[in-house]
Amino acid sequence: MIHTQTGSDRRILTFPAVNPCESISITTLVDSLLQIAGEILSFKPKHFSTNKRSVKETLRHIQNLVIILDEIRIQIRVGSISASRSFTRSAILSLSELHVIFQKLKLLLQDCTREGAKLYTLINSDQVSAHFRVLIRSVSTCLDAFPVGSVDLPGEINELFYLLIRQTRKSEARPDPGDKRAIDSVYWVLNLFENRINPNRDEILQVLDHIGVRKWRDCVKEIDFLGEEINAEKKDKKEIELLSSLMGFICYSRCVILRGIDDDEDEKEEEDLFNRGLNVDDLRCPISLEIMNDPVVLETGHTYDRSSIKKWFSSGNITCPKTGKILASTVLVDNVSVKQVIQSYCKQNGVEIDQKKKTKKKSTVPESLAAEEAGKLMAEFLAGELINGGEKEMVKALVEIRVLTKTSSFNRSCLVEAGVVESLMKMLRSGDQTIQENAMAGILNLSKDTSGKTRIAGDGGGLEIIVEVLNEGIRRESRQYAAASLFYLSSLGDNSRLIGEIPDAISGLLRVVKGCDYGDSAKRNALIAIRSLLIQHPDNHWRVLAAGATPVLLELVKSGDGVRADSMAILAKMAEYPDGMISVLRRGGLKLAVKILGSSDSSPATKQHCVVLLLNLCVNGGNDVVGALVKDPSIMGSLYTVLSNGECGGVGRKASALIKMIHEFQERKTGTAEPAFERERFIHAW
Repeated sequence: MIHTQTGSDRRILTFPAVNPCESISITTLVDSLLQIAGEILSFKPKHFSTNKRSVKETLRHIQNLVIILDEIRIQIRVGSISASRSFTRSAILSLSELHVIFQKLKLLLQDCTREGAKLYTLINSDQVSAHFRVLIRSVSTCLDAFPVGSVDLPGEINELFYLLIRQTRKSEARPDPGDKRAIDSVYWVLNLFENRINPNRDEILQVLDHIGVRKWRDCVKEIDFLGEEINAEKKDKKEIELLSSLMGFICYSRCVILRGIDDDEDEKEEEDLFNRGLNVDDLRCPISLEIMNDPVVLETGHTYDRSSIKKWFSSGNITCPKTGKILASTVLVDNVSVKQVIQSYCKQNGVEIDQKKKTKKKSTVPESLAAEEAGKLMAEFLAGELINGGEKEMVKALVEIRVLTKTSSFNRSCLVEAGVVESLMKMLRSGDQTIQENAMAGILNLSKDTSGKTRIAGDGGGLEIIVEVLNEGIRRESRQYAAASLFYLSSLGDNSRLIGEIPDAISGLLRVVKGCDYGDSAKRNALIAIRSLLIQHPDNHWRVLAAGATPVLLELVKSGDGVRADSMAILAKMAEYPDGMISVLRRGGLKLAVKILGSSDSSPATKQHCVVLLLNLCVNGGNDVVGALVKDPSIMGSLYTVLSNGECGGVGRKASALIKMIHEFQERKTGTAEPAFERERFIHAW
């Protein structure tokens, strides 16, 4: 068996191939050629949207080659082929070259049938045809070099052999006339986009029908592929501009021409099944809180994303992050079933999971005028659908807005400029759960845009409406989107004060934090919103205290959930004020913080916030708190361990300040004259 190189990381229209080794036997070589030929012939002309003539010609030549290779294999087995060294060497050289050609043809056919690459293949049909032409003509060169005279082939096979040489030598693979017409239409539409003109619907439909893009999800696949190509390395400016224009074309087609989500009944049933039986938080890694890309299982039975758990182990941890159990083995086993569920969920909801997201740079601004103007036309169309469309059109527009606002900052700015914010805000009070959820998701994404923040907060009571959804939203998802929106909105101007003044805002966020039906991701959204309110405006401090945040946060820290670090961060912020310090101390916060700091199960982020909390407690609580702290003999060792391991990050100075404070207290205590404590600030800290 000869291995061929078909790695998943291969760029489209590139054809890496492996040359058979020089010592290979002719029998093995012929068998491998027949195997690859079978894989090539498994492609059918109906699978191709472009270059169909070239495909048919190629498959016909391969079928003839299979007949010849089968006969050669028979002759080898019966021993009628010359075993001379010169024959064997010439035959293997010829067939090895043919093997390389077969590998490249197989890759070319895979590219022509690749999901999501139909528009790209159409635009590059000249290049595709050139590849077919070069490879087919190369077959004639290989056959010319084969010592056919030394093989006793039947007469009809000999005739077929020489006929195939003549046919492949004269191959004239060219783009189909239909492909050329479709390409002209694409460029015509792009020209209209550049001039801010809406193209003719029927003309775009003809292009989409020609390449076999007929559903909303087909467009999603095309967009995903084009995005990968735009962000690929070694692209010149002209090529990126073309890809960006094609992205604009297919986005416009999805949004305006195909009009939103698919209506296929089977897909609806499958989506309903997911909505009823799937908790999305179960698909998130307990460490990163992101949807897992490569789920793996530990011996404890808990699943994590491979990259996150590897970082956990590389930091010196040998425990299960969720259970704290010391692991006998750190072997990672692929969780295939969870991965399949994640893939299905992402396909259903248009969620992008990028295996190279850490190295991949996403383009947030269109690289061509056509794509830019197409984006503005889409935004205007969707804004009109929200106002003038029927209920069905409105729901589809909401789904499209939700997808577009998640894609890039450019789309968000276009939609804000088109005036969709005001329409979405009105829909938040809809009694239809689907409308409310999609409108709230759109508002969440638009709250990331500076102009969007201003429009949402506005003079129309936008913040109050979002707080209403936070507390009374029909679906859990709507409520958690509202919590995340408040985080983004609190970062602008006086919004933090206004949100804090809304009676049910902070209590609503705490309700999400306490809710048993919310996952770590939703709780984290609520927690970072609370922390943002504390950071942005000091008056929110007493409001958070009055809402009863302290016991809730301490309980989250004790439970060791994935939001422990965020809970500890808020406690540290609250302890900056005397009343916050007292609230934390009275509920055993000091002892708990010392325990967490010395625990091997605590993440570096949690320990950083622990250090800040302890320092704030000591600064505000004075000698009474420091005295209570030094009663625990483990505290100094924990602080020095954190410092030496570099786990303190940017709070290293605070750890050093805490150590210095403890040293000074101990020196005073052991001195000849022990200073008097400030008894008027006595607090029961331990």
